[in-house]
Amino acid sequence: MPSRRTAFVVLVAALLAGGAAALVARGAAPPATPQVGASDERRAFRGRHRGPLPPQAMRTFERYLYRPVHPDEVLREFYFTRLAYSGHMYRGFAGSWSIDYPKADRQFMVGLKRLLDQLDAYDYDHALPATDPELFRFPFLYSVEVGYMALSPPEREALRRYLLAGGFWVIDDFWGSWEWANLERELSLLLPEYPIVEIPLDHPIFHCFYDVEEIIQVPNVGQGRYGGPTWEQDGFTPHVRGIFDEDGRLLVVINWNTDLGDAWEWAEDEWYPVRFSHYAYQMGVNFVVYAMSH
Repeated sequence: MPSRRTAFVVLVAALLAGGAAALVARGAAPPATPQVGASDERRAFRGRHRGPLPPQAMRTFERYLYRPVHPDEVLREFYFTRLAYSGHMYRGFAGSWSIDYPKADRQFMVGLKRLLDQLDAYDYDHALPATDPELFRFPFLYSVEVGYMALSPPEREALRRYLLAGGFWVIDDFWGSWEWANLERELSLLLPEYPIVEIPLDHPIFHCFYDVEEIIQVPNVGQGRYGGPTWEQDGFTPHVRGIFDEDGRLLVVINWNTDLGDAWEWAEDEWYPVRFSHYAYQMGVNFVVYAMSH
């Protein structure tokens, strides 16, 4: 009898131990499929952006790659998409496309979602190179410091197809005659059949949400905090210029001798004049409304 009791106790203990081990294993190990899938997605995401990224921009882009919510995790109607382009060295480092990135982009989205509460928009920054095939999903594109832009032939071809297919490109934060000359050269190679023209103040882009009656020169954060001057280099007069196709569709908006991005980025700064941020948000909202409705 003692031996039977002993055997019974050993059997029960073995069953309990096995069950406990199975429970522990089940609790400790995450579900295989989602974990593997998520890991593969992260690798694919990083690989996708490492491949076609212009080498000059990769280091800065990688630094800010993390986002609390992945752009593909929950699909939205609108993404504030910044163009990651090839370019020359800017103030000693590469990646002029990433100036003010990602704070300006994220802060603009905070204001945009408050002002356009019906817009289903992604909350964070979203940068893509022109050669990424996913670019065609996003009708709105934003660029800065284009005085240092140097598009490669594949980038130029992809960006041209994007614009002719319905894309809308907003250019901002570049100053003076020599930076203008660089952009003018790039655009002459990109869209040689269309001229650059001044956009008149009665154009719908100045009135589609806010009525903008005057072009204001928006200074960078340093000069704004210290009371000016508002201009940089020889860029004394602000302009809003554009490129239209043969049907009158606006493809490109060029904000020259002004810095809307800094006014978004530093809108919460008590030393930065609120009138500049106010104007910059009005212009930005109009650009988004126009892009999403034309």
